[in-house]
Amino acid sequence: MPVFHYLDGGADDELTLARNTDAFNEYELLPSQLSDVSHIDLKTTIFGQAIDWPVMISPTGASKLFHRDGETAVVRAAEKFGTIYSLSTVGTTTIEDVARAGNCPMMYQIYVFKDRGLTDNFIERCKAQNYAALCLTVDTPVAGNRERDHVYGLSAAPKFRWRSALSFVRHADWLARVILRKDLEMVNITSDDHAARRVKSGVMDYINSQLDRSLTWRDVEWLAGRWSGPLVIKGLLTVEDCRKAADSGATAVMLSNHGGRQLDSAPAPVDCISAVADALRDRLEIICDGGIRRGNHVVKALALGANVCSIGRGYLFGLAAGGQAGVERALTLLHSEVERTMALVGCNSVSKLDRSYVQKRH
Repeated sequence: MPVFHYLDGGADDELTLARNTDAFNEYELLPSQLSDVSHIDLKTTIFGQAIDWPVMISPTGASKLFHRDGETAVVRAAEKFGTIYSLSTVGTTTIEDVARAGNCPMMYQIYVFKDRGLTDNFIERCKAQNYAALCLTVDTPVAGNRERDHVYGLSAAPKFRWRSALSFVRHADWLARVILRKDLEMVNITSDDHAARRVKSGVMDYINSQLDRSLTWRDVEWLAGRWSGPLVIKGLLTVEDCRKAADSGATAVMLSNHGGRQLDSAPAPVDCISAVADALRDRLEIICDGGIRRGNHVVKALALGANVCSIGRGYLFGLAAGGQAGVERALTLLHSEVERTMALVGCNSVSKLDRSYVQKRH
């Protein structure tokens, strides 16, 4: 139960969490009948990388919280489905081990910490492992108020709650992995010698102490200069912020509200696509991140102007249920739905999707 609520929950009243998916219902698909859909081409490119379909894996923390194989299971599934895998700074597998786990393009989600040396270390490690892109998360100056975590005592660093005790006891193997194998260790932090010497009260406390509320777009410029490759800014929702991202050296934006886990009452990413695409499609690649549950959601987002979509909970529930096989099952279902929707809407290539295929409900 505690793990479920950590995965399923959001911030405050969870209005944004629900809205992320519900907002897709406000868009209707307009089919073009008697079109040749004998072959559907889902291939596209992002970050200069060719991928087999327009869905990528979002960076999510602590994958071993949900299954013992954690990030490596997801990497292998991403490779089978010809898409991009994204590793979180607070992942439970190292940059190097993820790179060895599969042969697919990879993106690393990063923070600009107060200790720039730690951030610099991540950059150099990603360069050494040939990561395709770097993704800076910018919507976490403070942690969101995730009330279910307070109630059930589960986060990336679990805390004991009596009401959850029975659930932990029933899953003794999970508890053993956490306590004995230290499966939930934030290994990308602790594998850095400089950071490891400074971790005293716990890794998550250290990370929280390193989150810098004074960050500005100048820090993005610094990061772009150090990385010199495809740079994604994750957590933007407005045209003005996306324009600043482009001006600061970003090549892509991930329209995202952190899966409804940060600012409650933030807009749904799908509702932000059109305005950003109209203003900046010639300067930025656009990723729609949040609320994707169906193949028709993907098609709607692309028709509105997104280049690709990314999923977090959409694969994590599969990981929790069955490891790599569970992720593959989730991706199989979504892939089939995307292809079926493309056929039913009368469009034989994702490159041809535009607003002639979608409209806002009146």
